[in-house]
This record gives sequence, structure tokens and C-alpha cells, in this order.
Amino acid sequence: MKGTFRASMAVVHTTLGLITGWVLFAIALSGALSVFRQEISLWARPELSRSVSNPLLTDAHALDWLSRNASTASAWYVGSATDLCSFATALWPDTKGSYIQRALDPTTGSPDGIRDTLGGEFFYRFHFELQLPYPWGRLIAALAALALVVGLVTGIIIHRRIFADFFTFRPSRGQRSWLDMHNLLGVAALPFHLMISFTGAVTLGTLLLPWSTQALYRSDVTASYMELNPALYSRPASGHAAHLAPILPMLQEADRRFGGTGLEQIYVFNPSDQASLVTVIAGNSRTVSTSSQIITFDGPSGQILQEHIEKRPVIRAYTFLYGMHVARFAPWVTRWLYFLSGLTLAALIGSGMHLWTLKRLRRPHHLGHRIVARLNVGVLMGTPLAFASFFIANRLLPVTMPHRAGWEVTTVFIVWGITLAYTLFRNPEQTWAELLGGNAAACFLIAALSLPWHGSNITGVGLTALILAASFAFATYHRIRKTGLLA
Repeated sequence: MKGTFRASMAVVHTTLGLITGWVLFAIALSGALSVFRQEISLWARPELSRSVSNPLLTDAHALDWLSRNASTASAWYVGSATDLCSFATALWPDTKGSYIQRALDPTTGSPDGIRDTLGGEFFYRFHFELQLPYPWGRLIAALAALALVVGLVTGIIIHRRIFADFFTFRPSRGQRSWLDMHNLLGVAALPFHLMISFTGAVTLGTLLLPWSTQALYRSDVTASYMELNPALYSRPASGHAAHLAPILPMLQEADRRFGGTGLEQIYVFNPSDQASLVTVIAGNSRTVSTSSQIITFDGPSGQILQEHIEKRPVIRAYTFLYGMHVARFAPWVTRWLYFLSGLTLAALIGSGMHLWTLKRLRRPHHLGHRIVARLNVGVLMGTPLAFASFFIANRLLPVTMPHRAGWEVTTVFIVWGITLAYTLFRNPEQTWAELLGGNAAACFLIAALSLPWHGSNITGVGLTALILAASFAFATYHRIRKTGLLA
């Protein structure tokens, strides 16, 4: 630590950025994409209809199909169709203990003919799990979010001229220009950066501070979960076979009691047993908070067993913060602001990492600095290229390919690994231009693969990819001119 408070905060800011910067960059970029999680999921399944006329009927078709084809499963977890997503998604355990996840046709309730893909769910899950097993991915994401909160606060302390920085940018000044851009990106969306990092840390707070749960519940996670969600209770199977009552009347009754918020999720426990339960969770598109009302029906009779409207202040505060983070309430204008602010956060982190390497390489440095500088290019340019490869693989892999969803995800990490290895053996000045060009080509290809552009989701993804392609192409041209690679 240094002699003055501001100098000490500068050390904290730099150290946290260096340790968590690459992880935070990937988290921020995947978080920006997950704002349009449902639109991406629909784009990834061009076989499906773009709109839904009756979400309740779509959900009923999905549950009817499950009753015929997954009756022996211990539970069904169904994501309801909404105005943004025209199909229901189902998750259920197979006989081997692993889970099957499928999108179900709005008309037939069947997954037949629909490509196996995670769609936007990949970016949503990667954002807080990093494709790592529980709890390690979430724990890393939680620590990174906490580091980002501290990094933002220390950044505010460091910059005395924080508001003047908003109006200061000196182009073509090398390191000075990068510092100006870093400051500008930090100030431009500072309220969003603080909100999204703090709510992210709160959302995963039980991983950061698990001791209260361990002390009160003796590590009984189920007991703590049931107290937090009183209506999400289960009961053991009776061992006596029984059929579910007609599903649609239950969904209609729940929708009526929810007051027009729609449905978010439907859980069916022990679906073929006399002790079956149907739990319906209210939608949250009209409120910031999530999971405010839950109704549980007796499966065989269709009678309401329990209804819970969340009124506890602490839980409502938590669901409000969580709702602010995931932005399910947001209209399209707000969601675009979330998306653009998420990209700004990624650019803020990336510019800080690049600025660190610029400072070290301008003075006597050692091999470690050169390796970091090269890997920095691989992460900052390889991450968007790897994510773009997910969209390309979605269109190019055969629809009937076994384990297709897994191969889409594997493609992301193959491209990411190749990019990182490539940057280790190339001059950073050259790889910046080459990978910027690669990102431009990948985004142009996504736009082309989105054709024909019909439906808001197809058009939205295609046009966004086209805009990003043009941006990467402009950056490639500027980089080539600056470094004189055209000479």
C-alpha cells in the first residue's frame, strides 16, 4: 500500500482488476447477451412460430405431452410461454439421474422436429456459472461481482475529476487516449455499473456468506429453501398410481388469481402418483420483484392446497434487487439500455486491462508482461469471437445431430482455446487487427445466417449482428491504419 489514501485505493483498483479482469469481462459480455435471453432462444429455433396466441393453452399442451412421455419422472419443471417467447421449455430427470431439457412445440407440446439447443439459456447460465459445476462457477462469479463493486468504488475515489472525465477524450494520444476512454466508459453508465455489480453480489450472497444458513439450519439446504419459499413445498410419493386432473383449468384459475401477470413457471412433483402437486409461479413482467405469488394445487383433484403472496420485507427487498439485476420487468427500451450498458461495462473492463499492459510494455518489462499482453488480446477479442461461434454453430450443425446442444457449447470453448493459443505465438499488434477482423466476419456471417429476416426476433438478432459487424470492421480498419500494416 502507498502513503496516501488515494494512492492506496489505486493499488486496490489495479490489483482487483488484474486478478478478476478476464473473468469479469466474460461475465459482463454474457450478461449483456442474456438480456435478450428469450429472443436468442427463439432465434436459435427457427422451426417455431414467432408469436403465441394463448400462453396457457401452450403450457397445457406441454404438460399433456409430458404426461404421455415422461410420466415416470419424479418431477417436471416447465418454463411458461410468454409474449416474448412463444414456446414452453421443460426440464425433467431421466432414469439415469441426469436432466433432459427441451423446447416444446406450442401446438403439439412435442419436442419433435425442434433442434436441440440451449439458445439464450447458455449465455444466461454462463453469466453466473461460467460453465463450471456447482458451486464453483457461482462462487467465482460471486467473488468477481464483489471485486467489481470494490473496483468501481476505488475507481471513483481515484478520479478527482470524475465528472470532467465524462467530457474529456483525446484521440490519437496512445496511452492517454486509452485512459480517457476508460474514464469515459466508467462515468457514462456509472449508476448502472454500481447497480448491476451490487445486485449481482447480493443475488449470490449465500455463497459469499453461508454461515447464517449453516448455523440456523445445520446445513439443511432444503429446510432453508422451504422457509424462504413456503408455497414451494413437496410431499413424498404415496406409492399409489393416479392421474393428474385436467391441467388447463388449474392454469386458468392461477392466472385469474394472479391478476393478469401471467405465469412464469410450473412445477409438477410426483406426476403419476396420488400425492402429486402442481405449483404455479406468477409472472413478473409488470413488477421489478420476482416470485411474488405462488399457488399449489393437489394434482389428482385440482384443488388449491396453498397460496402464498410474499409480504416479508427482507424477502421483498431481496427479490427487488434480484429483479433489478435480471430485468424481466423491463420494456424493450429499458432492455436495450441494459444491453448497451452491459457492453459498456465489458468495454470498461477491457480498456482497463489493455491500459495495464500498455503501461508495462512502455518501460523495461519481463516475459510475464509479454505473456499477459498476448493473452489479453486473446481474452478481449477471443471472447466475443467464441460467443459468436455459438450462433454460427446453431445454424450449421445438423438439426438431428446427437447431443447437439452440447456440441454448440463445445464449439464456443474450442474457438476460445484456439484463439488464446494463437495469440501466444503472434505479435499483439498483428493479432488485434486479425481478431477484430475475425469478429467482423463472424458477425456478418450471423447476420447472413439469420436470413430470411421474418419475425421480430430473427430481425433483431440479424440487425444487431450487422451493426456489430460494421463496428468491428471499422475498428479493424482503424487498427490497420494506425499500425501501418497496410504499408
